[in-house]
Amino acid sequence: MEQLVPEKAKISPFLVFFLVHTMQLGIGVLGYQRIIAQTAGYDAWISVVIAGLSVHIILWMIYKIAETANGDIVSAHTFVFGKKMGKLLSLPFVLYFLLICVSVLRTFIEVVQVWMFQDMSTFWYSLAFCSLAIYIIFGGFRTVTGVAFFGVVLPAYLIFTFFFTIPYADLRNLLPIFDHSIRDLVMASYQMSLTYLGYEILLFIYPFIKEPQKSKKWAHLGVLFSTFLYTFLTIVTFAYFSEGQLQKNVWATLTIWKIVEMPFVERFEYIGIANWNIIILPNFCIALWSASRIVKRVTNMKQKYGVLILAMVVLITINFLKTRQQIHTLIDYTGKIAFLINYGYIPLLFFLILIVKKVKKK
Repeated sequence: MEQLVPEKAKISPFLVFFLVHTMQLGIGVLGYQRIIAQTAGYDAWISVVIAGLSVHIILWMIYKIAETANGDIVSAHTFVFGKKMGKLLSLPFVLYFLLICVSVLRTFIEVVQVWMFQDMSTFWYSLAFCSLAIYIIFGGFRTVTGVAFFGVVLPAYLIFTFFFTIPYADLRNLLPIFDHSIRDLVMASYQMSLTYLGYEILLFIYPFIKEPQKSKKWAHLGVLFSTFLYTFLTIVTFAYFSEGQLQKNVWATLTIWKIVEMPFVERFEYIGIANWNIIILPNFCIALWSASRIVKRVTNMKQKYGVLILAMVVLITINFLKTRQQIHTLIDYTGKIAFLINYGYIPLLFFLILIVKKVKKK
């Protein structure tokens, strides 16, 4: 059953494009190329396209679930399992979104510490970042959407910086095509699908969209734009680096920025990292908003109290992650959980909701 959302709190359908795209373009874009190339070599650009296309199927299922339940994931769970069980099954998603918050912020802090300020305090940066996120979320979902809009539009110029690789690029690096087995391509597609994750927020924001039917095309366009961007960046990276060089670069995207030369800036990667702050801010805000929204729906606690408590949990957790190994393990587990939710639980919920709908009709 849909929980009534005031009309003034809803967003226009076209803004779904920015919400979906900004969640997909997170911290992973700085270094995903090396991971997929380890599995499928320079045929991995095919896996980028395959993984991007698979997202559209899950997206279609998400809209079907939301339409049938006439609301968000809590409504869907209530529709299938009943009120008490439905609320109970929704609670793990709070932990899931907290994991996303911690992964995104801690990984970004690590990038800043490695590339810019080695002695930067994890605690004070996290505190400042969480405070800003709380301030944004207190403005309501429309404010969070506004941040997502600017998180896509303002750093958009960064796309053009990758054209600096053209004089040094060799597209023959990509040849011969189909040099790897189907198994390798599927495995690389799985690894790439972890980078595309984030679009599942539609199951949580659906009641906040005006005329949600009209938002479908914008959600699919958001995924399509992400797929184009990742494919373009993959081909640019593969053409610029040899396979041996790429395996030595943890953050290939940042290494590419090292060759960018402009009259007014010598180290462009510093500009790129600073701009990435704008890109990950909506990632963090949307995840924290979604977690607090579930808490509100399940426990009837005021959302602002939920935001404060959850932000505190994120802040405490981040400061326990000190080594590269700990951060990598966290990202790895978060990615696997996200994959199981998107490619396992969402299709399962889709089929369950169709069965229950037929039973209720009878």
